[in-house]
Amino acid sequence: MTNRDTPSHSPQTSTKTEPEVIGSKARALDKDKTTVERLSIPRSSLQRISLLAVLYLLSFGVFVTVFKQDSGQASLPLFPTVILIAFLFELLDSAAGMGFGTALSPLLLVLGFPPLAVVPALLVSETVTGSVAGGVHHELRNVSFSFRPLNDATKLVLLLASVGSLASIGAILLTYFALQLPDTVIRIYVSVLVLLMGLIGIIRARLKVRLEYRPRRLVGFALVAGFNKGIGGGGFGPVVTLGEILSGVYEKSATAIVSLAEGIVSLVGVITFLYISSSGVPVDFTLLPSIFTGGFLAAIGAPYLVRVFPNKIWRYLIPLYATVIGILGLTLGVEI
Repeated sequence: MTNRDTPSHSPQTSTKTEPEVIGSKARALDKDKTTVERLSIPRSSLQRISLLAVLYLLSFGVFVTVFKQDSGQASLPLFPTVILIAFLFELLDSAAGMGFGTALSPLLLVLGFPPLAVVPALLVSETVTGSVAGGVHHELRNVSFSFRPLNDATKLVLLLASVGSLASIGAILLTYFALQLPDTVIRIYVSVLVLLMGLIGIIRARLKVRLEYRPRRLVGFALVAGFNKGIGGGGFGPVVTLGEILSGVYEKSATAIVSLAEGIVSLVGVITFLYISSSGVPVDFTLLPSIFTGGFLAAIGAPYLVRVFPNKIWRYLIPLYATVIGILGLTLGVEI
């Protein structure tokens, strides 16, 4: 006989769930499926990714229609060489979190294109390709973004994008209202920083140390990366990507987060150039169709490579690539 006045304490399962750690889905995919099995993509994901072809055509049409008027040209040509190198460097950027503007910009200048044709085309292209790469990374489970509820990966994107955007505005203010540091000093500082972080990343990979996720540490790296972008316009991608890894973010997810964040940051640069263009300063968008075409294709292909290859490859490749970029910055004067 049960006493009615005595409340029954039946065990209840808690509805609270533990917050999802950044990279948990990517790590689970690596653990549960072999490299060959990861080659296969769910049909639903393929269908959603195929819709990007429509986005490409719409974006291409808008860019050509709007920007050819600003360029004062009857048509904007396609350069096969530019398409190829844009594809290669965006492939590296979307897979390793750095390198698109770093390598492509000086190479295009060497090929004889003026800075006012290179920089705006890179920014417009990166605005779209960064967003596309971030979305495809999410679709292929290299990272998981969520707005309801707001998960750590999305919070990190917002943090990096906010700091980078403010730094971009700061760069403009420094350019027009403050004394600039010598370019050589900035290049050496950023190159040494990226080189040291790359070497630390290689040592960490060799020691097979698994770091705990520390979001507070990421705030520091974001501020350093934003400072770099503010004083010199570069050094954002390498520092943020390596900073994520050294703060415990899974390598595959780190590159995905940087891709999306840089897409948002580039939008600020695009708005700036549109403002400059509207004020009467000529801006050349001749290279836009070529850079956009190569970059867009790579933004789809790179996340697939990240999905398929084991994370241990990216654990070594990302810091090694950053080390090479740092060395090139010191020895050849390549802008990072």
